Amino acid sequence: MKTSETTIHEPDSRYAMVRLGLTLLIMTVGSSGMYVVSVMLPAVQAEFGIARADASLPYTLLMLGFGFGGVLMGKLADRVGVMKPLLIGAVFLGAGYVATGFSGGIVSFTIAQALLVGLLGSSVAFAPLVADTSLWFVKRRGIAVAVCASGNYLAGAVWPPIAQHFVETVGWRQTYIGMGIFCGVTMALLALFFRARPPALAEVVPAGNASGAATPVRDMTRPFGLSMGAAQSLLCIAGVACCVAMAMPQVHIVAYCGDLGYGPAQGAMMLSLMLGFGIVSRLVSGAICDRIGGLRTLLLGGVLQCVALLLFLPFDGLVPLYVISALFGLFQGGIVPSYAIIVREHFPPKEAGARVGTVLMFTLFGMALGGWMSGKVFDFTGSYHAAFINGIGWNLVNVSIASFLLFRTLRRSGGRVFALPAR
Repeated sequence: MKTSETTIHEPDSRYAMVRLGLTLLIMTVGSSGMYVVSVMLPAVQAEFGIARADASLPYTLLMLGFGFGGVLMGKLADRVGVMKPLLIGAVFLGAGYVATGFSGGIVSFTIAQALLVGLLGSSVAFAPLVADTSLWFVKRRGIAVAVCASGNYLAGAVWPPIAQHFVETVGWRQTYIGMGIFCGVTMALLALFFRARPPALAEVVPAGNASGAATPVRDMTRPFGLSMGAAQSLLCIAGVACCVAMAMPQVHIVAYCGDLGYGPAQGAMMLSLMLGFGIVSRLVSGAICDRIGGLRTLLLGGVLQCVALLLFLPFDGLVPLYVISALFGLFQGGIVPSYAIIVREHFPPKEAGARVGTVLMFTLFGMALGGWMSGKVFDFTGSYHAAFINGIGWNLVNVSIASFLLFRTLRRSGGRVFALPAR
């Protein structure tokens, strides 16, 4: 199988499937940074003799760097393909881990995490890869993007116990240095398989149907009948809104269980259950997306997430909370990947990396804002019920935008949503 940059591979081909498998691997390795820093936190705090808030700052700045870096790396991937950004990310992720291991204090530790690991390293292993995957599939685009995006959750399942084991046996510094060598080399080797350019970028003439007539495709110069900027802005606002709502249970379920008297251990189990069902949700939503499209999938996920948030209000027993946590994970896991599908369906393929990166950056901001805002609402009211209601309000903003965009798309297409032409 040739993988030269000039070789044209078909979408949904065997090569595309192999590439998807490699994408899952590289995302699992490259996304390790956002999960291991939490494992290192107690040991770092103890060695540097700092407060818990100061020890938590590297994670916050790493996530901000991760969001901004996704846009930068996405733009670079649009220009030169995804292989070169992956190689750059491999170098900086490996260097960032090693620099973290040699850090002399919390300032140098934070700089290494924010700039090297977050902005220039791990960021390439999410949004640019999601965008690249969306360019390699047509018939199975939804499930392919879902499999790709699951690599981020898979990293969260794989890396924390590995990091914890080595922290206990050799220390956090040696663990970071070892991870730097392993992740840097592994990412670089995997990146070499990503030389071929996506067929969506090679396609310049719309495919014809059996009679030779051009297949109708939607106008990508005015997505949803709006200007490019307006359409992108609405998707970014929707991304913030859905993830503010999503963050409420994910960030505060442990504290909520503690307030109810069930203890943090029960809350941690609920969170694990929620994230586990989130992986299932991503895969199922991907299959659904292939049948009904990205906008309808986003709307469905938003409505179901709202239902799950509403269920938290009347039920606070231990068993009901476990059931609702599982439902919440099952309902929300497919929301974020649907944005990549929407961008791919409505915007020019050559801009996929930057536009997917921008929307996903705003979903990260939504998660950060939602976690903080829910805590503030609790501080003001003394009740998580008010925080759930706040999340429901933001969720309704997301549902409203999705409904508006779907309505405009249906109206422009005479009541049906065009799929991209088969190639």
